[in-house]
Amino acid sequence: MVALDHSDIKTNNKKRVINLLSKERELTKLDISRKLDISVPTVTTIVGELKEDGIVEEAGMATSTGGRKPVIIRFLPDSRYSVGIYLGRDYVRAVLTNLDSKIIEDRKKDLIVITEREVLKVIKTLVEDLINSQDDIESKVLGIGLSLPGTVNEKELTLEVATNFRLKNISFKELHSYFNLPIFLENEANAGALAESKLGIARDLDNLIYVSVTEGIGGGIFINNDMYKGRDRRAGEIGHMCIAKNGRQCNCGRKGCWETYASSRALIKDYNEKSNEPVRNVDELIHKFKTEESTAVKVVSEYIDNLTEGILSLIFIFNPDYIIIGGDISKYSDVFSSELSSRIFCNNEFYKEGDVKILFSGLGNDSNILGAALVPVLNSFGFSNL
Repeated sequence: MVALDHSDIKTNNKKRVINLLSKERELTKLDISRKLDISVPTVTTIVGELKEDGIVEEAGMATSTGGRKPVIIRFLPDSRYSVGIYLGRDYVRAVLTNLDSKIIEDRKKDLIVITEREVLKVIKTLVEDLINSQDDIESKVLGIGLSLPGTVNEKELTLEVATNFRLKNISFKELHSYFNLPIFLENEANAGALAESKLGIARDLDNLIYVSVTEGIGGGIFINNDMYKGRDRRAGEIGHMCIAKNGRQCNCGRKGCWETYASSRALIKDYNEKSNEPVRNVDELIHKFKTEESTAVKVVSEYIDNLTEGILSLIFIFNPDYIIIGGDISKYSDVFSSELSSRIFCNNEFYKEGDVKILFSGLGNDSNILGAALVPVLNSFGFSNL
């Protein structure tokens, strides 16, 4: 065991006080002392520092239980902000969030070409726009979190490879010096899993796998409420599980990868190859499905089979409590949910329906970018409720 010095204890206690106030919103110092088992003088010192930093304020008097009326301490979610960035195939999206992860400002800009220079240029433009959108924000921004496709090197601030985007070795280091703010990189599926576990339907759940269905398929894995990233922090590339030997060619160079059958890109491609009226996105395809257009019905049914194959493998390997599906198909739980569960547990000797719950993200396409914006907040305060 490693002994904590006085500074570590003080920092930890400060985080615990912020965390508690962010949940409860308003408490007296005595309430904080009792709930956290920290002495009143220590709480008084911490609250004084938080008041000076503008993170809390005094909000009147509570009812007295004898003696002086205690002062109510109120948490101020707009006292600090975070920036989240999401890199899409042909655009960049940026949001400004407060400590409640509420989106205050939202910006999006198309990419002319997807190169390192263009990506950095667009990010700089969007972040500057966010910071200048309201008065007195710049000094309150905790950092910038980026949700990126593919494998990232968090320490070196590098996107190492994104096969579906044809990107390799893009460095984001210059953003740190340009904005003088902490920069954090996260794989987009891990970012989505983080948001779901702290803000979404997976809040306070221990063992789950978040399946991000976009241009490809990525996974965020939580075991005992901790994100599992593996030795080199590369875990979660579930889209490259092989479900069909010598099957469809994948951008990674292999054949038969799950994402060539179950990504949103695969769903659209399958339909367009079989139809004389091509669709541009999942929304258009699902509309055709709901109007019972025969090709759409057939393609969606085949797609659910393909989605089932990969999810079954995840269940057999990890035995999770929950599988959460996010990304492009997440808002169509009415189309996919019951049929997907039925196929997963049909003729399944190991699991019956209810052993593993199949859920669809309530955060939808916001999950990845909210997760990115959460990283600077967690790094600063260690909020367990965020």
